[in-house]
Amino acid sequence: MNRKWVVLSTAVAVVLAFVAGAALFRSQSNQEVQQAAQTNNEALVRPHSPVFGNPAAKVTIVEFFDPSCETCRAFYPVVKRLVNASFGQVRLVVRYAPLHQGSDTAVKILEAARVQGKYWEALERAMAAQPQWAAHDRPQPEMLWDLIADLGLDMAKAKSDASGPAIEQLLRQDVADMQVLKVDRTPGFFVNGTPLRDFGEVQLKALVEQELKTAGAP
Repeated sequence: MNRKWVVLSTAVAVVLAFVAGAALFRSQSNQEVQQAAQTNNEALVRPHSPVFGNPAAKVTIVEFFDPSCETCRAFYPVVKRLVNASFGQVRLVVRYAPLHQGSDTAVKILEAARVQGKYWEALERAMAAQPQWAAHDRPQPEMLWDLIADLGLDMAKAKSDASGPAIEQLLRQDVADMQVLKVDRTPGFFVNGTPLRDFGEVQLKALVEQELKTAGAP
């Protein structure tokens, strides 16, 4: 066999081995997340978690969310559409996974707005302007204060709440639950406790539809 074909065959073998290894790693990782969700079900939803949609919905999407994450921003309208189109059968529960620099500050500002009933309005502003305040080379989460200044908040109270112990404890709980559930990237989705194994919009919709059928939703 000539040298060129030997080199080519070796390269192909290396690529195939890498693909097989990656598939095995992904499978093992998915199994670990599935097991973690089954054995730590209480870590999925906490009483403090923001909820969008019908609180009594049969299907719950839990999203571990980083306000600085571009993919979270891309999925934000997708998830809202799923909830809004479900006729009250699907709800979204937001958990925080502040994996980017400055994300913890952004979470605290959003939560301070929630104390005054302006969470979703503040989140809309944050998502719309994410490219400006969440640039990964120079994050400026404090810009969010200016973005939400006209929402009718008591800004002095909001800033006090953002630096207070209640919101700090909330964030710590979410980070602890994220670690227990082995969430290492965002967004991280669970639908009625089942982790989204193959990430994508189509896959998320399919998992929601599957859980709706299992729950006997019309």
